[in-house]
Amino acid sequence: MTIKERITTKLEAAFSPSFLDVLDESHQHAGHAFHPGGVEPRGETHFRIKIVSGAFVGKSRIDRHRLINALLADELRDGVHALAIEAKAEGEALRS
Repeated sequence: MTIKERITTKLEAAFSPSFLDVLDESHQHAGHAFHPGGVEPRGETHFRIKIVSGAFVGKSRIDRHRLINALLADELRDGVHALAIEAKAEGEALRS
């Protein structure tokens, strides 16, 4: 299973999102630490997450990020170098 698949599976199980997009942006960071040829051979190091879930209702932006970062602690410890998060509650609009 790829890191992207693990991230997607964990987010779906934890938050039952009405919308989820996990983008692997690793290719945009070629030459950075942990990119192929460095320590991380898989090259899955940089991700952007866009998620909408009822689980985020009443939670601040920071609390939403903390929940996601805690859920993905293993991935962050094991090679994911950067994680951009846009987490919205139901009824809040995602940016394009």
